[in-house]
Amino acid sequence: MSINIGESGEPTWKHFTREEFACKCGNCENLIQNALIDKLDKARGISGVSYKINSGYRCEAHNAAVGGSPKSLHKAGRAADIHVPSSAARYQILKGLFAAGLDRVLIYRTFIHADIAGEGKQSETALWMG
Repeated sequence: MSINIGESGEPTWKHFTREEFACKCGNCENLIQNALIDKLDKARGISGVSYKINSGYRCEAHNAAVGGSPKSLHKAGRAADIHVPSSAARYQILKGLFAAGLDRVLIYRTFIHADIAGEGKQSETALWMG
């Protein structure tokens, strides 16, 4: 369930806006899932460090343009990439993600991918290093 409902009837969060998760193409509807933002907002509160979203929802065209997987959960609005400015921040972000119940995490040198389960193999708990 979303953190708060604003005057417009849309969900609001303490640490994020929906716009932070919009496709970088700038030409499509933002189909990011509220459930993902809910968990990331909780994780951000636990982490105590800022989260800069590098990538959230991606339309088919933008996903292809950035070399994303054809089965990417970004296309379903169920994934986000979080910028990692330092090793200390990486630790805090990971701590928050796991404590908030995000259990599908891919760790890269400069960002962390987190998603909420899809179907089939994408529903498995997973931790990857990229």
